[in-house]
Amino acid sequence: MEIPEDLHYTKDHEWARNDDGEVVIGITDYAQSELGDIVFIDLPEVGTVILQGKEFGTIEAVKAAADIYAPVSGEIVAVNGLLDQSPELVNQSPYEDGWFVRVKISDEEELKTLLTADEYRELIEKG
Repeated sequence: MEIPEDLHYTKDHEWARNDDGEVVIGITDYAQSELGDIVFIDLPEVGTVILQGKEFGTIEAVKAAADIYAPVSGEIVAVNGLLDQSPELVNQSPYEDGWFVRVKISDEEELKTLLTADEYRELIEKG
């Protein structure tokens, strides 16, 4: 299972990558493997403001449906349109092609409240 060292993680299995004041958000390799084959993703539109810890979308898989929670607060500046036609990209490439949204972060200090790769690895090993 892949857990990149350069990302920040939530206890709800989202990841966040800081990219010069914008944060790219997706779900982890562990989360997509637990969900199984992903068939639909409901994401908000560009311009929507999301709040850290609050639900901002839904992901549906053959096995289950799950809410997507914001790792940071900010305004959505881009949505991965490829997921409309190919939601399976999240299964195939959760950290690259399967990203969900880009957010102009409100407060970079929020990133410090997220888990490191080691802390996330420990969380999922505990189950």
